[in-house]
Amino acid sequence: MAGCTSRCRQGVLKLIQSLQRLVSGTLSKDKIDDELEMTMVCHRPEGLEQLEAQTNFTKQELQVLYRGFKNECPSGVVNEETFKHIYAQFFPHGDASTYAHYLFNAFDTRNNGSIKFEDFVMGLSTLLRGTVREKLEWTFYLYDINRDGLINKEEMTEIVRAIYDMMGKYTYPALKGDVPKQHVDAFFNKMDKNKDGVVTLDEFVLACQEDENMMRSMQLFENVM
Repeated sequence: MAGCTSRCRQGVLKLIQSLQRLVSGTLSKDKIDDELEMTMVCHRPEGLEQLEAQTNFTKQELQVLYRGFKNECPSGVVNEETFKHIYAQFFPHGDASTYAHYLFNAFDTRNNGSIKFEDFVMGLSTLLRGTVREKLEWTFYLYDINRDGLINKEEMTEIVRAIYDMMGKYTYPALKGDVPKQHVDAFFNKMDKNKDGVVTLDEFVLACQEDENMMRSMQLFENVM
């Protein structure tokens, strides 16, 4: 079990690195061709055509990512423990476990405690190549912890505090314990247009689109993916 967990963790790290190279255009055509050739020999996954239609990735990109995902994690799924280990490596000066938990839940759209390749790629497609509206909708889903279609102040505070904890004391040496709550109070007052104590998706999107600083703050996940 430990060996499988380690391989899965390494596989997801390689998947993220491959995706970053693909998005930035630094993965050469020759490399893609080599990976594609090996993919076609080793795997003939069904459903890539459907994923291509549902995401903003090409079939070649999906094949490269799928091969890396399956080779390193034959079970084809990533669990929450693996997710937390990944973020612990990326943010050694803070505690990433709580944020990783919420982010994992946002990717786990089936609510079954695991993330399949399809779930991961669909989420990454939105975060990296989606429209502003799509990114904000995904962010709203991340903040909506209890999945009731609304964000309350407690939920927003939980996510923001988790982000600060993950960044750690070296990134934010001047922060005091109540700073996340203060930031949330200011943002929440701007978002909650009708002052009913909750923020709807439309209120969230409108407020972020009207305020550039709020947009950057609410999309902090883009800096930690």
